[in-house]
Amino acid sequence: MKLGFLYAGQGSQHPGMGADLYERFPTFRAVLDSAAEQVDFDLKEVSFTDTKGILNQTRYTQPCMVAFAAGMTALLAERGIVPAAAAGLSLGEYSALHAAGVFDADTAVELVAFRGKAMEEAAAGRPSAMVAVLGLDRAALQEACDEASAHGCAVIANYNCPGQLVLGGEKAAVEAAAALAKEKGARRCLPLKVSGPFHTPLMAPAGDALAERFRTVEFREPQIPVIFNCLGAERPDGAAIPELLVRQVQSSVYMEDSLRRMAAMGLDALVEIGPGKALSGFVKKTVPELPVYAVETAAELEQLTETLKGASL
Repeated sequence: MKLGFLYAGQGSQHPGMGADLYERFPTFRAVLDSAAEQVDFDLKEVSFTDTKGILNQTRYTQPCMVAFAAGMTALLAERGIVPAAAAGLSLGEYSALHAAGVFDADTAVELVAFRGKAMEEAAAGRPSAMVAVLGLDRAALQEACDEASAHGCAVIANYNCPGQLVLGGEKAAVEAAAALAKEKGARRCLPLKVSGPFHTPLMAPAGDALAERFRTVEFREPQIPVIFNCLGAERPDGAAIPELLVRQVQSSVYMEDSLRRMAAMGLDALVEIGPGKALSGFVKKTVPELPVYAVETAAELEQLTETLKGASL
């Protein structure tokens, strides 16, 4: 059975994620213990209990999410469950690259810790907003962005699935684009609780910081295909992974396109590595013919192992 791994992005985090896995499985524990040494805060406390209420801050969210993903990837590999292709939503792309062998788990955690700080700094002091737009097609929302451009930067930051897009940019421009989207037939426009205009040109300073940081990192060749956010497809010949990651932080995420590409690759099923089940929802709306399994907890891990038992992995 050919499996595609999907790695969750920011927004699905919650206190307690990974706590049962850490308690039960030495492999998961070893990955998290090592990941915790790569950051300047108590990664396990923030992930498991979050007594200070900081998990939703980008600089903490990103390394906690990637540490969780690396631990789950290791647990799945222990059971012979490995990907034939991988993709991730935003920061989940780093977990996909780790699964493909581009860098180890500790490097992935250290890089997204740096990325989270750079993104927070790029957003500091700038009135910004992100809004989920439901029930409107791409062309109509792009028209709304174009018409709102007099108010500043407003772009489609995420193409999640049919009927679900995300606006991002400067607050006044995004609000104007959202109002226009409603006039053009959007069913709902929902402001998102995020700390910056992610995946928009306003993140260019974060891209510059990442470009400099990547000069010191070894990027190995992927051992499986990785579907990149900014392309909705595999890396073309001649494109460097660091360049795509720099581009990713400041340009649109083509998740719908990525899912369609994975379906076209002849995969038998997708596995969403959480926390959360947001990507499973995108799969069901985009490529409903492709089975998807979400795995976050110890119970879900055991259930997935049982489901795939006997299948040719």
